[in-house]
Amino acid sequence: MGARGDVRDRWARARTWGAANPWAVDGGLALLVQAAMTMPFVVPRPAHLEPATWTAYGLMTLTVLPLVARRRAPMAVLWAVLATSALYTLAVDGPGQPLPYTGLVAVYTIAALSVVWKRVVTAAVLVVAVPVSVWLNTRSARELTFSLFVFGAAYVLGRLTAARQRAQVVEAERAAARERARIAREMHDVLSHAVSLMVVQAEAGPVAVRTAPERAEAAFEAISETGREAMVQLRRMLGVLREDPGAGGPPRAPQPDLGELPALLDRVRAGGLGVVYETSGGVRALPSSVGATVYRIVQEALTNVVRHAGARTASVRLDHADDRLTVLVRDDGRGPRSPAAAPGTGHGLVGIRERAAAHGGSVTAGPGPGGRGFEVRVLLPVPSTAEVGS
Repeated sequence: MGARGDVRDRWARARTWGAANPWAVDGGLALLVQAAMTMPFVVPRPAHLEPATWTAYGLMTLTVLPLVARRRAPMAVLWAVLATSALYTLAVDGPGQPLPYTGLVAVYTIAALSVVWKRVVTAAVLVVAVPVSVWLNTRSARELTFSLFVFGAAYVLGRLTAARQRAQVVEAERAAARERARIAREMHDVLSHAVSLMVVQAEAGPVAVRTAPERAEAAFEAISETGREAMVQLRRMLGVLREDPGAGGPPRAPQPDLGELPALLDRVRAGGLGVVYETSGGVRALPSSVGATVYRIVQEALTNVVRHAGARTASVRLDHADDRLTVLVRDDGRGPRSPAAAPGTGHGLVGIRERAAAHGGSVTAGPGPGGRGFEVRVLLPVPSTAEVGS
């Protein structure tokens, strides 16, 4: 697996370099074609034929030179190849070629890069040029059939390359859209959670100032701590957006994991909501993406409790099983009687469902036991410990 990954990485780097240096790539391709077309000049010719001359070799080289500009002006390159090839055939008695290399490269490039009308013109030119070339050479049906086949194959290969490139562009756009959606969810979770806690604490502050100054001081400290934590997480996200992929340093993850869950619960408790945290089953390592998802799910569920439930207490339970993890968040608040708390509505529950679905999980949300309060239950499939460590 590691060797294949290294090969893929090298190939990806080579393609990136090629995209940044098209002249170098096309120059290398021209040199490769030149080497292939040189072979008949170095192989001894039959005794009844004149030896190859430098003039013939120079004219052959002239047919290859236009390929250096094949991507900038593919139609012009095709006309130049046809003209120089005709000059080579008519002006000198040079060695023949087993394949029409330059013409094949020109046709492939037009099929891969050019618009429809240029491809139609190319097809029309080939219908005329190929029979004429065969008539000037061997006048055999075999050569005609072979030439039409190889030019048709070059055209089809060019169209397949164009289709693959379009698919890559579409996939890149989809990946960018998914990344924008992910960042939007992260920003929503961080800001919604922090602002909700700070609003609750700020509203309780004036009352505490008059009745219990020490509680007011704790509330203001909690506001400050919540704001600082939100700023830290936002900086981490923005750092990832600004990060240079070629810098070579370790990537910075914008998402926290399960290790930071107790600190999250402490911040919620500081806002006045009693939170009980429990785990059951064989607690084990989780993939970082799953850990981050669980953290964000708990964060969003508790944010909904603070904003909508009017609850005094909430509980967070993680049940670890062999092949799944169950996340259960309950509160003793007003339940789903108000539109704001109705199951499946609002950005919070939508975000929770999207996060769970990204890992093949499911979400149920509704009244708690006995119709009291509200609960969110998330079921996430998780890989084995061996798969996490690999």
